[in-house]
Amino acid sequence: MSRVFSVPASDSRIRRLAPQAAASLFPHCPEPTALTARVGEPAEFAGPGRPSGLLSPGCPSAKHLDHGLAEGGQRSPALESRATTAVAPLVGIARLAAISPPAETKRKSAERPEYFFLPVRSILNRCNSERVPFEWTINPYRGCEFACRYCYARYTHEFMELDGQEFEKKIFVKQNAGALLKREVREKYCKAGERPNLDHPEHIAIGTATDPYQPAERAYGVTRSCLEELVKREGLSISITTKSHQVVRDIDLLKRIAERSTLYINMTVTTLRPRLARWLEPRAPRPDLRIAALRQLREGGIPAGVLASPLLPGITDGEGELEALAAAAKQAGAEWFASGILFLQPTSAKQFMPAIREKFPHLAKQYEQWFVRQGKAPEEYRQKVQRRLADIRRKFAYPDRPYGEMRRPVASAQMSLMWNAAGEAGIESLGPAALSAG
Repeated sequence: MSRVFSVPASDSRIRRLAPQAAASLFPHCPEPTALTARVGEPAEFAGPGRPSGLLSPGCPSAKHLDHGLAEGGQRSPALESRATTAVAPLVGIARLAAISPPAETKRKSAERPEYFFLPVRSILNRCNSERVPFEWTINPYRGCEFACRYCYARYTHEFMELDGQEFEKKIFVKQNAGALLKREVREKYCKAGERPNLDHPEHIAIGTATDPYQPAERAYGVTRSCLEELVKREGLSISITTKSHQVVRDIDLLKRIAERSTLYINMTVTTLRPRLARWLEPRAPRPDLRIAALRQLREGGIPAGVLASPLLPGITDGEGELEALAAAAKQAGAEWFASGILFLQPTSAKQFMPAIREKFPHLAKQYEQWFVRQGKAPEEYRQKVQRRLADIRRKFAYPDRPYGEMRRPVASAQMSLMWNAAGEAGIESLGPAALSAG
């Protein structure tokens, strides 16, 4: 049975107002005249990687509020008005994050993240864009401990007034996920024929802005609590994308889901080289562990394949490298193989580009031009990759699309999949709301 956390009873809630227990993670900014009156109050939250230069503890910096000063170093009108008026209260997910109590953990490592229980109101989130190949997403956590240097989802922490570099340092555990999903599938989800012109079951993509099997799952079990609800239904369409071999823990549930619904597991393997993988994805399981997990899934009769994404020009696209990965995946029983070229959100570029300049200085100029200034790789390179992937699929008898029997392709937007023709919508065309809701 998974661990499904509920909101603490009223007599045991952690108080966020001084001088009670620890202060709020994101307190309201005080009036300028009240700063000195805060002397003697409990210290505000200060976690690793917290942005510096705050107006007061827990308040956004001027740069964060107004993108820096106006030209000539003068304070911009927007910032000037904020200096004389109180900052508006936090709303939405930022307000929920502000009241999130710390979550207990048995982990002792000094490098462990900080965990918080996030009192969300929804776990099944709608994607209305025609550019994404799914209608719903489930992200059991906000943030991801794997700390992948290229991860596009870092920007989702900014919705909570956190810096994107804290994506792997502050992990938010969504409360009551199982109970919420039970209600939302019943009230929101549609199977084929249950609404006009719907000839396929709506697809639920699990893990579009976080890894559902990151280390937090061992302690908090939010992903399993969701699966325990999905297994009670039939006729659903579901995919899970992960870099973790921990997915095999839930083979019992996955088998039962696959018997009653359509299920696909995407195992992301960026490279077979362990040292490079450790640099790219510092806390993710080794590539060989992921391939072994893929084999276990396939031996259990669960549809599964490999996403070799993101493809990093000059780093993971070397001659024979994609081919070797495709061969290893095939030997493990993979039913599909796909790859998508790197896409960098601005928040991700702030972390990724300094690492490229240090580790691969000869590629820095190219990456700056392609992914920072242009936003994506040139069309010539993209076409070359598509031809290469087509050759790989023919050689190893992979299908052109991983879920060819479905009317719509089902894949996680997390990995910027682009199957056949160049120009087909990839992650670079998606909006933030399509991937990170909840």
